[in-house]
Amino acid sequence: MQTKFMLFSGKGGVGKTSMASTTAVHYAEKGKKTLIVTTDPAANLSDVFEQEIGHKVTPINGVKSLYAMEIDPDKATEEYKERSLAPMRELFDEDLVKVAEEQLSGPCTEEMAAFDKFIDFMDTDEYEVIIFDTAPTGHTIRLLELPVDWSKHIEESAKGSGQTCMGPVALIQDSKKKYDDAIAILRDRSQTEFVFVMQPEETSLEETQRSSKDLAQIGIHTTKVIINGLIPEEETIVPFFKGKYDRQQKVIDKSKDLFSDLMIQTMELFDSELKGVEMFIKSAEKLFEGSDTNE
Repeated sequence: MQTKFMLFSGKGGVGKTSMASTTAVHYAEKGKKTLIVTTDPAANLSDVFEQEIGHKVTPINGVKSLYAMEIDPDKATEEYKERSLAPMRELFDEDLVKVAEEQLSGPCTEEMAAFDKFIDFMDTDEYEVIIFDTAPTGHTIRLLELPVDWSKHIEESAKGSGQTCMGPVALIQDSKKKYDDAIAILRDRSQTEFVFVMQPEETSLEETQRSSKDLAQIGIHTTKVIINGLIPEEETIVPFFKGKYDRQQKVIDKSKDLFSDLMIQTMELFDSELKGVEMFIKSAEKLFEGSDTNE
């Protein structure tokens, strides 16, 4: 079984978590063992699924094959440091371990730990689908650029001082292969989908186009765009909504021209907040209406 990875990104407030959760419920309802993980420090999966989740894989109530986790950056950093230092504790005295611990206390380690946790899920074959609900676009692109930078940094440091901003090369050399493998998976369109979520507005479209190009520069390609927040056509009897609807339709047409080689899905506004399993089942039916039944 090959795991399918899906990353959701986009500007803040466009509905990434809602669309990632909708997609996760869709696959789980089809019987695929699905995990949704958020890398956003301001994560609210607990709020949208209306149950406590936190820094542990948690079964979602009401959907048999769905699990969720919110990565806590502080806990991820502690776990990463402990994992790096554990082998040293058996071989070296306390003073040497303390020096290594100090070298693993910079912001560089925090970034590495967050990504390390993120790609831990790329090493498992426990789930058929893993969905990453990421932080707003700029943060996500930085997160995905990191392994490319780290891989080079570790390689260059190994030839020179033996020190990196994350500590001695000896402690992290094994991580290089892990990062190289993760980069390969992220760039492989047969394993990874990268989905941008946007609002039907010109500024949102421009941001999506710009971010998609930035990602392409590190070899990661956009595979799908979801345009979220459309006014339903039956509501256009009011002139205010008719004007807004017409402007939204122009943005959709323009998006289809700009992303002519990508799948574009649309999602209408609901008259109630999109949260809770029942609502996600309802939104999944709309989002995947008419799509391939095997998707």
